[in-house]
Amino acid sequence: MVNSMTGYGKSSTEVGESRVLIEIRSVNHRYLDISPKMPRTLLFLEEKIKKVVRNKMERGRIDLFISLEGQGLFEKKVSVDWNVLDQYINRLHEVKDRYDLTGDISIDMVSKLDDVFFTEDIEDDTNELQRSLLSTLEQALDQLIIMRENEGKRLTEDLQARASSVSHLLEKLESRRPVVVNEYKDRIRTRIEDYVKEEIQPDDARILQEVGLLAEKGDVTEEFTRLRSHIFQFTKTLEQTGSVGRRLDFIVQEMHREVNTIGSKSNDSKVTGWVIELKSEIEKMKEQVQNVE
Repeated sequence: MVNSMTGYGKSSTEVGESRVLIEIRSVNHRYLDISPKMPRTLLFLEEKIKKVVRNKMERGRIDLFISLEGQGLFEKKVSVDWNVLDQYINRLHEVKDRYDLTGDISIDMVSKLDDVFFTEDIEDDTNELQRSLLSTLEQALDQLIIMRENEGKRLTEDLQARASSVSHLLEKLESRRPVVVNEYKDRIRTRIEDYVKEEIQPDDARILQEVGLLAEKGDVTEEFTRLRSHIFQFTKTLEQTGSVGRRLDFIVQEMHREVNTIGSKSNDSKVTGWVIELKSEIEKMKEQVQNVE
């Protein structure tokens, strides 16, 4: 059973006094495209997070959102760049002496100096955070996979029904072929009779020659054979597991090509109508296949 590329998963956990929340959303994409969005303090885990996702996903755009609530994981520490401050003080004294200025260097003045004070995060326990976050990520991915599997079942049922519809239309097209040849024969005989003003027998050589030429020109035996093969391969691929979306997409393109050729060779109104129905079904199949992993 194939999987869809559309899904959603969510999970959270408590780490110390903080809460880690992970949400994952996936949509269709030609390849696997992982887009994590997380606080700057968690960037050191980005590659490990992507590796976990790659182990479970093969195709799709994966939007991953990680948020932290609470202050237990990272404490803020205010630090002083003493080297920069020393340079500021020295320069201020030089300016004061050079221009014979009065006044003292106050704390208010120092607090307004650029690049003297800065904040940094202090990690309480990186290992605990990593274990909890990756475990929570696994849980969210499991939810996502379940949704993709359920959606995949619905996609499979729809695609199987459409493949069956295409097979039924193909049978109607094949059953129409003898009728089309006889109609060719009748039209040709009528035209010849109108031209030569005499009755022509159905097995007249002239009629048979013209019918043979038209039948050869409009012969779609090979197209029917290939189309039946494509339908068979399509239904068999639907029964496989893993990433089969690109293979299904290729098969549908080939089906569309064969139907176009059949339509271009047809001079029969009923056949043309069925070809239009075939194109419509195959186009719907192509749209659905875009969501298969």
